[in-house]
Amino acid sequence: MKIEYQPIGTIHSTFTEPTGMPIQPAGALGIQGTVEIFPEYRAGLQDLDGFSHIILLYHFHRSHGFDLRVIPFMDTEPRGLFATRAPNRPNALGLSVVKLLDIQGCTLPIANVDILDGTPLLDIK
Repeated sequence: MKIEYQPIGTIHSTFTEPTGMPIQPAGALGIQGTVEIFPEYRAGLQDLDGFSHIILLYHFHRSHGFDLRVIPFMDTEPRGLFATRAPNRPNALGLSVVKLLDIQGCTLPIANVDILDGTPLLDIK
């Protein structure tokens, strides 16, 4: 079975490298970024302004390979990959809950961003 996804936009943040980036939104309180939705998906933003937070599903575009046991950041014990948020995964999918600040056409200003700049957005929930 072949599964393919096409990005619906791009996530922008101040983080150009994983070093120093928060490892989850709780550690990124107040850090702002934007989501740029490609124009052909703009109509899908209708009624999103009623939400305080959105879930971003994205592709870890700088992830390469994976190990099924990892030592998470700020831990000393090896853990099963699926019990962590490690970005190197069999399917390089990421998920973050961020605060929706506004909707400006195809641009969504967001806060609590723990995502690398240029990350391909796959979906919004």
